[in-house]
Amino acid sequence: MIKNIVVVGGGTSGWMSAAYLQAALGANVNVTVVESKRIQTIGVGEATFSTVRHFFEYLGLSEHEWMPACNATYKLGIRFENWRHQGHAFYHPFERLRIVDGFPLTDWWLKQQPGERFDHDVFLMATLCDAQRSPRHMDGTLFEQDFVEAPAGVTERSTLSEQKTQFPYAYHFDAALLARFLTKYATDRGARQIEDDVVDVALDERGWIRHLVTKEHGEIAGDLFIDCTGFRGLLLNQKLGEPFISYQDTLPNDSAVALRVPVDMEKRLMRPCTTATAQDAGWIWTIPLFGRIGTGYVYAGDYISPEEAERTLREFVGPEAEDLEANHIRMRIGRSRNSWVNNCVAVGLSSGFVEPLESTGIFFIQNAVEQLVKHFPDGDWDPGLRDSYNKAIAHAMDGVREFLVVHYLAAARADNDYWRDAKTRPLPDGLAERVEQWRSKLPTEQTIYPRYHGFEAYSYHAMLLGLGGIPLKPAPALSLMDGSLAAKELQTVQDQARALVQSLPSQYEYLAQMH
Repeated sequence: MIKNIVVVGGGTSGWMSAAYLQAALGANVNVTVVESKRIQTIGVGEATFSTVRHFFEYLGLSEHEWMPACNATYKLGIRFENWRHQGHAFYHPFERLRIVDGFPLTDWWLKQQPGERFDHDVFLMATLCDAQRSPRHMDGTLFEQDFVEAPAGVTERSTLSEQKTQFPYAYHFDAALLARFLTKYATDRGARQIEDDVVDVALDERGWIRHLVTKEHGEIAGDLFIDCTGFRGLLLNQKLGEPFISYQDTLPNDSAVALRVPVDMEKRLMRPCTTATAQDAGWIWTIPLFGRIGTGYVYAGDYISPEEAERTLREFVGPEAEDLEANHIRMRIGRSRNSWVNNCVAVGLSSGFVEPLESTGIFFIQNAVEQLVKHFPDGDWDPGLRDSYNKAIAHAMDGVREFLVVHYLAAARADNDYWRDAKTRPLPDGLAERVEQWRSKLPTEQTIYPRYHGFEAYSYHAMLLGLGGIPLKPAPALSLMDGSLAAKELQTVQDQARALVQSLPSQYEYLAQMH
């Protein structure tokens, strides 16, 4: 049996992996995390999407236990600004569409055009975000009536594949603080932490990893090695030589510059959402944490220099950016051909990464470690488990890649070379055919990327309607149907949104109480 697991690299991916393996496998395995004091983690993966709740529930952690320790806030969706034109904004929320007479409310909205803002007309979340509302009442109850939570004190250990209903929010958190929190969680449950530098990786005669060679602790042997060394891919790519498949031809943003901006969140606008503001060569994220703002410019190096990008970001932030140190990041966009090779599994950036536009970095880590447990090998190292794992990981990353390409392809903005070129870049296989289908009929689960990648058809509706660059039309059958029920449901959305704004506390009020 596989007994000794060695995680190489700490940070978010290393400690999420160690914590999850301890929670899943317990004392039946020995987990060792080897991390360098010298190597700084990327540390800006501060936004998630709603399926991350499964991770914390699997670990048996309540929000009151981990959120204050990580300066976490709520995220009901993503606000996209200036992607259609300057001054335009829309939301991509965590909210499935209501169905009337067999058609989603977005179809009826296209037919009836009750207002100019589809997101406010068909979703509750847009109004709640604009009003800076918490998704929970002050007594802790969830505003969403369709989602039934487990009673207090009852732990549900579900995974991504059991996501049957849409949880209404995700989180923002300080990635460094989360890694620190999970370090204690994992070590309290038996994981071993070694702070040292890996100077070599020894292979056996088969080409499998035998042991690490560290600067101060000598040889560290293991049965299974998890590569969490970030974009370096120290084990998988460098030592084992696994090729990397670039997504650069379709997603050109390859760099970022980030700032951590201390602010008084009680006085500042604190929408429960990530904001993605389009720029001349990419976009700027704004993430409200409890005590600071995380912000950064994701850009394509072919269109703007690092110095120009930093200057743009500082101007965007304003006087609060003065004297703050900027963190410049060069991103490796794409995935390893296989994330599991021999007795090495890459998790996190060493496995693959697409730009952070839909906050998928943490999702990739969670999906990888969940799939590892589901495919965990025995002493025979059944290759079928490895092959199934690799397909699942590749499909998820390829699907997210396609969804992000849609963001740029469908954006109506075309005021410079960067945005014009976004309409002429190569498309992933099959996407052109899918886009043509969407011109005639809004996306369904059968006409989006067909394998699991974390996004459902409603997300494609939100993006296509918001971005405005691809003409859309309602189903012709709606012209022959009675639309009174749809009109009533559209009005119900407005009534419910207004009532929730009145009854829910602000996000700051709720989180201040939690702290």
